[in-house]
Amino acid sequence: MQFSPVLFACIGLGGALGAMARYGVTSFMGVTFGTGFPWGTLTVNIAGSFLIGLLIEIGALKWSFGPEMRAFMITGFLGAFTTFSTFSLDFATLYDRGNLALAAIYVAVSVGLGIIGFFGAMILARGVFQ
Repeated sequence: MQFSPVLFACIGLGGALGAMARYGVTSFMGVTFGTGFPWGTLTVNIAGSFLIGLLIEIGALKWSFGPEMRAFMITGFLGAFTTFSTFSLDFATLYDRGNLALAAIYVAVSVGLGIIGFFGAMILARGVFQ
């Protein structure tokens, strides 16, 4: 794939807007429901997964989104709004292709290694910086 300055700019603009939207939603949820549970993260993950599913299907069934709009909305906006939406898309793609075992392995490895990596990084940082 060749580098495209236009696609790069679309991703950057979408990413900036997605990050601001994520901040707005998580702030609103924290103020509204409190911070004892990650309501904001849960909300953006569910909303982002819903939106990426909606956009992918609309793009496949009704309108053909150009590469610029796809870069702006999918990679940029939703990528910054929540990476969980991309994870959901990857799982759905494997599932739709009939790769059920691979889809299950993807979920288990992504979640498992993500959590292990998170705690491993915490342990490493504590060892270095404490």
